[in-house]
Amino acid sequence: MDPIAALTAVRRTWSGTNTLQDPITGAPEESPSTVGITPVLAGRFVRIDYTWAYQGQPQEGSILLGFDSGEVSAHWIDSWHMGRKVMACAGTAADGVITVRGAYAAPPGPDWGWRIEIIPSPFKITHMNIHPDGEEDLAAEGVYS
Repeated sequence: MDPIAALTAVRRTWSGTNTLQDPITGAPEESPSTVGITPVLAGRFVRIDYTWAYQGQPQEGSILLGFDSGEVSAHWIDSWHMGRKVMACAGTAADGVITVRGAYAAPPGPDWGWRIEIIPSPFKITHMNIHPDGEEDLAAEGVYS
């Protein structure tokens, strides 16, 4: 099954917990979270909309996913992580896991990477921050039921 069909098959509103690895305090911060999955353009794409909170302030994000010729494409926005920018990502889907990667500028140094992993069932979204040397740190994870 292609990843768009897999996500469409679990379309509903999921509830769970988001855990942010707070870069300021260095400690994990949990908040209630929801995820909604919506087919877009007659099912050619799927949009994942999620909510969470940081220090009690509501946050939200969205991932628009497409799949063609074996490659997953995504555009990611998030009120806390991305501000007013869109991150373009590309990746694959294998063994029930959708994985996309993008990058962001971190002046004055080199760009850093970002990896988003989505597991449709049980629903889980993991965000990894990737250092220029390739080392990965957990940034945030939403687990839903």
